[in-house]
Amino acid sequence: MEDVARSRAFYVAAFDWAVRVDVGVYVELEAPGGFHVGLYDRRGYAKNTGRLPVAVPADAVAPGELYLRVDDVPAAAARLERAGGRVLSPAALRPWGDEVAYLADPDGHVLALSRPTGPVAD
Repeated sequence: MEDVARSRAFYVAAFDWAVRVDVGVYVELEAPGGFHVGLYDRRGYAKNTGRLPVAVPADAVAPGELYLRVDDVPAAAARLERAGGRVLSPAALRPWGDEVAYLADPDGHVLALSRPTGPVAD
C-alpha cells in the first residue's frame, strides 16, 4: 500500500470491517467469518520479503483480485465507489453463472464483488 491510512479508511468505509491491529505501517481488518485482511506499507512489507512490491500506476491495476461474495452486487459496488473505488466493469451476469462487478481500490488492487445466480453457462 502506498498510504496505509487511506487504504484503512477505504476498506472500513467499503466493507465495514473491524480494525483489529493498527500500527501505522500495518493495519489488520476482520471480515465476516473471522477472515483477516492485512494492509501493509509497501516499503515495510519489503523488509519482510526482501523484495519491494511494485507501485501500481494510477491508471493501472494489480495482477490479482479478491473475489468476494456479497448479497447485493450493485449496492456493494456503489458503496465501494462512494468509498473511493474505481469502477472497472459494472455489475453484469458473467458466463460462469455469477453476477460480478469489478472495482479497484485506491492502490489498484482489483475487487470482484460477486453473487451466484444459477448454473454455470456452457
